Amino acid sequence: MRTLTLRGGARVAVVAGEWRDAFGVVTQGRVQLELRDGGPGPVLGRDAGFWLRGTGVRALRNPGRRTARVRVVVPHTSDRMREKDMKSMTDTRGTVGPAPRRTNPFRRLVGTGLLAALGAVAATTLTAALAGALGVDFEIPEGGEVIPLAGFAVVTGFFSVVGIVLAAALLRWSARPAGRFGWTAVSLTAISLAPTLLSGADAATVVALIVLHLVPAAVVIPTLARSLRARTR
Repeated sequence: MRTLTLRGGARVAVVAGEWRDAFGVVTQGRVQLELRDGGPGPVLGRDAGFWLRGTGVRALRNPGRRTARVRVVVPHTSDRMREKDMKSMTDTRGTVGPAPRRTNPFRRLVGTGLLAALGAVAATTLTAALAGALGVDFEIPEGGEVIPLAGFAVVTGFFSVVGIVLAAALLRWSARPAGRFGWTAVSLTAISLAPTLLSGADAATVVALIVLHLVPAAVVIPTLARSLRARTR
């Protein structure tokens, strides 16, 4: 920023390079613009602001007796760059859509778990039906009861829901929910095999029941573990 002083009747030629980005404000007296053809232009009083770039003005004159002063403001390069960056940011904000809605991690986990549970029920029921077709009777010696096909679906669905609840609890209270869930779920699956091994059923039934324990575990456990890992990244 600089101040241009014009004594009474003084004239100053306009140099295009000096006024390229400059903005003038009359702070004292009056200033008359001299046009390109030498003719008199408008007279600017105190507090009047003006640009000269592209106007064809060739000089500034003081038409009065009192000293006139013009404050000349030339934006620094950094200022112009800052204005450009701000404009760019404004334009970007104007084109960006609304922020994506964040989904509740527990809701996503439960949804994923229920889908896995349905898949586990379907896979277990299909496997049990296939084993029955191959001659496995699923008879438990104690009491002489035969496990019905629907029983596999109900038990699989129940323990799948238990797994979802366990995963949700670990997501809420554990710092490493995925690892702890995998270790706990595999341990519980292994423990659940003990009654089958001690049931006294024939070998075909024991093998089939072990497979029917492992099939839903292979569907539900990895699915919930991956979901927990994704929720905690």
